[in-house]
Amino acid sequence: MAKTMEQSIVNQSSLSGFLLMEFSEVRELQILHFFMFLAFYLAALTGNLLIISAVAFDSHLQTPMYFFLMNLAIQDLGSVSVIMPKSMANTLLNIRYISYPGCVAQVFFFLFFLISDFFLLTVMAYDRYVAICKPLQYEMLMNMQACIQMVIRVWISSFLCGVLHTGCTFSSPFCSNVVNQFFCEVPHLLKMACSDLYLFEIGAIVLGSVTVLGCFIFIIATYVHIFTEVLKIPSVEGRQRAFSTCLPHLIVVSIFVFTGCFAYLKPTSNSPSHLDLAFTMIYSMVPPLMNPIIYSMRNKEVKNALSKLLGSRLSSMNAFSIFFRQR
Repeated sequence: MAKTMEQSIVNQSSLSGFLLMEFSEVRELQILHFFMFLAFYLAALTGNLLIISAVAFDSHLQTPMYFFLMNLAIQDLGSVSVIMPKSMANTLLNIRYISYPGCVAQVFFFLFFLISDFFLLTVMAYDRYVAICKPLQYEMLMNMQACIQMVIRVWISSFLCGVLHTGCTFSSPFCSNVVNQFFCEVPHLLKMACSDLYLFEIGAIVLGSVTVLGCFIFIIATYVHIFTEVLKIPSVEGRQRAFSTCLPHLIVVSIFVFTGCFAYLKPTSNSPSHLDLAFTMIYSMVPPLMNPIIYSMRNKEVKNALSKLLGSRLSSMNAFSIFFRQR
């Protein structure tokens, strides 16, 4: 019934919507996929919300590094929320359909959050560089007003890049409405283009790749300076403390860059590919889940803030339960 309804909707107009890739035609496997995605989404949601809450409510974390970390968690929360709920809903309802405006919105917001993630990671590298290599100038260069301005620039730049890529992607008519991916992903949409107008998006991707490469080179150069400076610290404890604030960020950058490069630089296939699916799931789903884990495991201040946050929540719940028992 759902399949017939879906096909009738799509047959009305080739531009009315798209058919996303389904993981399986077996209903039991579809239900399994739904619960796996649900568990993953709830884990990413919980982890990032905990990071946001810890930074927002703990006075010890009111510093530039944790302000950027909170924004990173917001962006991760946004990127995973753009694609996961729709995929879960389609699986649960046993359909593959996404409307044309829905696909446009999905492409824009996913690119917006993805690009802002990388720009923010670049800003965070600069923050660590100033903190370790120019500690006497840190308060002047990284005051709260400067940090807010940096984050605003990140959001505005990402918004403009998202608009540019989305506009170029949908400037060309499509010869097919079957997307060989579980969400509207730019490389697969470009494969479906009927005219040479998609070359505008190829040009935008090249421009974006140059920008990403420039940011990546900046991050690498920054960490060369950081590690050179850290090795000059005489005490072992001082070196360990400096490394503990840098390694989580470096791990997050590495995961983001390498998974993203594999997903976007490899050639896309004309038919559904398990390799395409695997790489896309890694770069789109792993960073939002891993970032809170990496930062909370490697950072004592974040762990202490989370412990206090969860402790206060448990105390409040116990107080409520005692109150209701007395009633």
